[in-house]
Amino acid sequence: MGSLMLSVDAVTFLEKEGFSVLKSFLAASEDEATVRAAQIGFPVALKLSSPDVIHKTEADGIRVSLRDAAEVRQAFREIVGSFTSGNPGKRLDGVMVQEQGSGAEMIVGTLTDPQFGPVLMCGLGGIFVEAIKDVTFRLVPIDRRDAREMLEELKGYGALRNPRKGSIDLAAVEDFLLKISTFLKDHPEVREMDLNPVFVSPRGVSICDARIKTG
Repeated sequence: MGSLMLSVDAVTFLEKEGFSVLKSFLAASEDEATVRAAQIGFPVALKLSSPDVIHKTEADGIRVSLRDAAEVRQAFREIVGSFTSGNPGKRLDGVMVQEQGSGAEMIVGTLTDPQFGPVLMCGLGGIFVEAIKDVTFRLVPIDRRDAREMLEELKGYGALRNPRKGSIDLAAVEDFLLKISTFLKDHPEVREMDLNPVFVSPRGVSICDARIKTG
């Protein structure tokens, strides 16, 4: 019987494994959310945390670029109110308070093919991932050339290289994909992983949200 790690638990696990993640805390109340936001430093983002809701955007469960305690309180009330009215019988763990991410958004995922084993996927991420479906795949393990080719195969590769949007550290993205490949080798119990979004910028790569299935 497998298990599923969502949001804070999954991000915390990946941070312990040496990945760069956005600083995140789970808050159970408005007061706790404002304290955590002050600890992180503004601006922050708030996100619904529920084991019964996978797509937070569709559940109206995300607020971003919150600049002060008053905006955090208002966002917390809106997220909880929307969840309570729209999801009867579903469990609410709390609201995740998170460092505000910046840069281009990518998605990195893994799955386990019953015949070939672990497969790595990357592509454009964020809210457009379902609409654009600009993704590419490789069997694990990958090498540096595989990582580079995965990026070059994306239709959005030109946008990632566009200097007008800031020089993204593409070498750091390659390093990240290689690190995911090694992580899968070291953790065969991980059957699926969905990292979306992953922020890439001149400062490197940071995981914003994660879902990990083991078994």
